Amino acid sequence: MVVALVAFAAVAHATWNLAVKRSGAGGAVFLWLTFVLGAVLFAPAGVITIRDSGTDWLPLAIVSGALQIGYFLLLQHAYRRGDVSVVYPLARGTGPLLSVVFAVVLLHERPGIHALVGAAVVIAGVVVIGLAGSRGSSVNRPGVLWGLLVGVAIAVYTLWDSNAVINGGMPPLAYYWAIVAAALLLTPAAVRQRAAVLPTLKRHWLSVVLVGVLSPLAYVLILLAVQLAPVSIIAPAREVSVVLVALGGWLWLKEPHPVQRLIGAGVVLLGVALLAL
Repeated sequence: MVVALVAFAAVAHATWNLAVKRSGAGGAVFLWLTFVLGAVLFAPAGVITIRDSGTDWLPLAIVSGALQIGYFLLLQHAYRRGDVSVVYPLARGTGPLLSVVFAVVLLHERPGIHALVGAAVVIAGVVVIGLAGSRGSSVNRPGVLWGLLVGVAIAVYTLWDSNAVINGGMPPLAYYWAIVAAALLLTPAAVRQRAAVLPTLKRHWLSVVLVGVLSPLAYVLILLAVQLAPVSIIAPAREVSVVLVALGGWLWLKEPHPVQRLIGAGVVLLGVALLAL
């Protein structure tokens, strides 16, 4: 069950990231459209959580929504500065590394030796993918820097949301209210830039749909998985999506150095296998 949840989430996550990079879409208006779409489509989840779980966890969901805005803004800027096959692996590698450290220190989890070795191997793999073809001054420093910053954001929201689900009583489907909170927080910016709303929707409608649907769906699946296994295992295991992004960056976006990036993908799969033990 956990494997299926994480695998589907990885596919969904890789798909919407590639779509954002491909379209070049970005900014507060684009984000607002994706959050509004998610709020409309997943409204039944909101009704269910209020009916079954009350509203005591609502402040946790609001903070989660604010963190998601920061993450998406950082991610968009990072994709404007570097290749997706550089930014994404570095971000997804830094996030699990910090997540494992924080899970041990703050949540008092005690993963086994196989899990720790697997996490280290996953991180090594994503670094290999991210730095493929880079030599000395040829490294895309802005892409590397922003990828690492996105990784910090990933670790922060992963630990916040995991703690909210595990210790704060927030059901996984309550992530819906984080989407609503993000949409409301971005509404003033969308109103100020209302002239750009329709042009953005017409030009990037497919990316809006993919992000609006797949991003919350992937994350809810991860929160469900967190209830079944420790976050220090789930956070690194979900990074199998870097394999898909490496392939997509090569085959779809025509990014260079596929051999080294696919070798890195193999290292990631080895790490996931160790985590499964």
